[in-house]
Amino acid sequence: MMQMLIDQYYAVQGYLAAGGMVMIPLLAVSVIMWILIINRMFFFRRLNRKNMTRERAAKYVRDGQVPDPKDYRGVIAMLVTEFQWRRTGNVNIDRHILDETVMSVGSKLEGTLTVIGVLAKVAPLMGLLGTVTGMIVTFDIISVFGAGNARAMAGGISEALITTQTGLMVAIPGLYAHNFLTRRAENLKRRVASVGMYLSRNLS
Repeated sequence: MMQMLIDQYYAVQGYLAAGGMVMIPLLAVSVIMWILIINRMFFFRRLNRKNMTRERAAKYVRDGQVPDPKDYRGVIAMLVTEFQWRRTGNVNIDRHILDETVMSVGSKLEGTLTVIGVLAKVAPLMGLLGTVTGMIVTFDIISVFGAGNARAMAGGISEALITTQTGLMVAIPGLYAHNFLTRRAENLKRRVASVGMYLSRNLS
């Protein structure tokens, strides 16, 4: 088992080395992107659990109470909690505050989704940069040794192909995860907006 892990480590190290300097920022983009994706997945999972009905939310608002996190930890509980901290007691002002709270919760749901999307779209461009640098290396070798030295040319061509492959490997699942998380965020935002309108009608 240990030997297998060591072999895998050296294989990955050789793969990264063959891709050249572009592999370092590509690896950094991949790590940051997946940290953000995993963070959002757990965040949305928490907001979908222990949710409350809009009737229960209205009761908390009428009673001026904040939901206990042990009982409710969903997105509606987040909306009610934030509104309770902001409300003034004046119905007309509180309706505006409620609208602002709905928008605030919506922006929290979107959170780092834009960053995830940008990183996923940057990855293939960085792979393309590696392709260009790899071809430059190849042409430099051709200018020195000629086109007949296939072994010398292999390093530059390998760098070009590996960076392109890695860029796509980072981008494709990243874009899929971004679209998946965006759909979940939109569903939660619609739920928050619906409950917000219900609470606004029942403010007193």
